[in-house]
Amino acid sequence: MRCILNPHTRPPFNLAAEEWLLRNSPEQVFMLWRNAPAVIVGRHQNTVAEIDQDFVRERGIAVIRRITGGGAVFHDLGNVNFSFVHLGHSAGGLDFARFTVPVLEALRAMGVPCEFDGRNDLLADGRKFSGNAQHIERDRVLHHGTLLFDASLADLTGALRPDPLKFQAKAVKSVPARVGMLKEYLPHMDVEEFMGLLFAHLLRTLPGTRRDLSGEEEEAIAELTRTRYENREWNFGASPPYGFARRTRIPAGVFDIRLDVQRGVVHAACIRGDFFALRPIEELEALLRGCPHEGAALAARLESAELDGYVRQLETEDFISCLL
Repeated sequence: MRCILNPHTRPPFNLAAEEWLLRNSPEQVFMLWRNAPAVIVGRHQNTVAEIDQDFVRERGIAVIRRITGGGAVFHDLGNVNFSFVHLGHSAGGLDFARFTVPVLEALRAMGVPCEFDGRNDLLADGRKFSGNAQHIERDRVLHHGTLLFDASLADLTGALRPDPLKFQAKAVKSVPARVGMLKEYLPHMDVEEFMGLLFAHLLRTLPGTRRDLSGEEEEAIAELTRTRYENREWNFGASPPYGFARRTRIPAGVFDIRLDVQRGVVHAACIRGDFFALRPIEELEALLRGCPHEGAALAARLESAELDGYVRQLETEDFISCLL
């Protein structure tokens, strides 16, 4: 098995590396890697429903969609990620245990009391420290998982903040779970040492040969990064259709907003409330149509709209707060 210790920490590049290896590697692959702060959303999720948009924007946290299913997860440099690419898969569906066993054995060898929970998580003392997901493409499988070593719990809980009362979607909602950090069991290690020991253990036991990404491979991955993983249409626009509903009181009055959002773009809008309209409210609804459903795009669309000409005392910042 080819073993890769990937030094890159750019989230879009690393997600692209997984996809490229899945589709192009001539041999089985194990890869260990880390990401700078990022929310990684599942293939079938509604991105906007899974994140706190203000929080991730203010903290500079990337939001990237992966090709595997499952729920949204938070990555930072205190989180270690592992990937397997398996060739020659036969029919039979997903098999999480097969790929997590080598990782569990390595962690147990370090003294971590861990187990597979029977679905797709790894636990230590009943607390989740790893979520796993898979994607099958013809006879190939991509399996990847997270290992929370010493991640920022504040960023994790702040970035992932789904609000089921605001969104009704035909999409998979993330399931909150009690989390634990592996650092609690390995207090004498830092994340770099942990990553090195884990890689060395798996290199011996898989067994494998270390061959990191070549320059040619990195160039191909960089192209996929540009065309897919740095593309807003993939990361946000690939969200399934959803209905947004929010009732908010601002200085201009109570606003009851209903949006029909398709591929991340407002398809239809309905604005109701106890405000005083100065022009037909249908004009303001029409202004929202075709706009991406995220803060910066809405701000740009409404920047020169003179909203107080539609609704008495309506300020742009207040109105945007009703729409997100």
